[in-house]
Amino acid sequence: MSDGRVVQVNVSAGGVPKLPVASARVTGAGVEGDRQRELTVHGGPHRAVSILGVEAIARVAAEGHPIGPGTTGENLTVAGFDVSLLPVGTRLHVGDELVLEISGRAEPCRTIRGSFRGGRYGRLGATAHPADSRMYARVVAEGTVLPGDPIRLERPVDDRAERHAMAARLDATENHAAVAVWEAAAATGSEVAIIDDGDVAVAASAALPSSIFNIGLGFAHLPNLVDMAVDHFGRNGVTGWVWLEEAPWADAIVDSTASLLAHPLGDDPALELPAGVTVRELGRDEPGPWGEVIAAGAGVPDAVGAAFRALEPTLARHAHHHRFVAERDGRPVGASSLHVHRHAAWLRAAVVLPEARGLGIQRALIAARLARARGLGCDLAGSLADAGSVSAGNLQRLGFREIATRYRYRVEPAARPA
Repeated sequence: MSDGRVVQVNVSAGGVPKLPVASARVTGAGVEGDRQRELTVHGGPHRAVSILGVEAIARVAAEGHPIGPGTTGENLTVAGFDVSLLPVGTRLHVGDELVLEISGRAEPCRTIRGSFRGGRYGRLGATAHPADSRMYARVVAEGTVLPGDPIRLERPVDDRAERHAMAARLDATENHAAVAVWEAAAATGSEVAIIDDGDVAVAASAALPSSIFNIGLGFAHLPNLVDMAVDHFGRNGVTGWVWLEEAPWADAIVDSTASLLAHPLGDDPALELPAGVTVRELGRDEPGPWGEVIAAGAGVPDAVGAAFRALEPTLARHAHHHRFVAERDGRPVGASSLHVHRHAAWLRAAVVLPEARGLGIQRALIAARLARARGLGCDLAGSLADAGSVSAGNLQRLGFREIATRYRYRVEPAARPA
């Protein structure tokens, strides 16, 4: 793996361009002196530093785009290697102290459109031009960086960074799925206060006392922004929950532990259905069975069950959401859903009525959704299940593997840490 060097160190008070500085201290929170305007889209411990190669800048500029070092918001402009072709987990030893680890791609957004003819900022997208993307890095060892510092590349030491990147992608899909359900509930009369902002999403509903409608998502990757969820719960006077990988404060209350599981979709064998059981996807104009099973078998409060019955016709029309039922001798006894976002699939929890449990119906619902996800062009599927539960075991038996552990912290409306 070739070595390289730092060409330019760039910071700004927010937005672009980022301007060159003589040196900067880099910590786990990012480059000192640098700010982001959109905190839920950029920044955080796993996106502490953004990097772009001067060779990529030259290729884009040769097409007539007014791009230059720092104009698209990278903190470090580097030379000697194509940073966007490095595997996730590659470490960059910069100068004498600083060590960075590639954590994922920095997808282009309209903020950088001024660096492109006609505002075509998609030129930095990885699909058409994989060598010309900006990359994010987390900080392994803090240090000061200067232009001219040598960069030594080190191959990934394990698959931890790869698993984290996979988890971030699945969390984004889960957020998208949850917002679809919250918005369907709000559209059909339930009072749900929703924040849908970048890579985080929060819902609060005093009328629907359940973690389904009082939850903060995406904060496992942006723990620095967890106060956004805490404040939202407080303003709405609800008990809420937040999924995180570490405690947000010293006396935080954990009420459940879950496994985030992933499935790299491939040609998996079909699962044989139990006798008398069929699994099918419901049509967009076929509401009713799914909501009834959810309400009857999920163990939710009556108000939440009624909300699911009411929201189903609206959710059924969502282009990315797919509902499934399992029927035994023609009667619905199981229900689940699949949500697709950017070629990743999220399997929301399956519900099986008590009298039909133990027959393999949950595994049949998983297999049906995996097959549908493959047919929709997805290359990754994920789900969240209580650690050590039957649901987690069923997912693992069908090829899922655990890539992260999540803790659900309870936040009371009056509780705010000092």
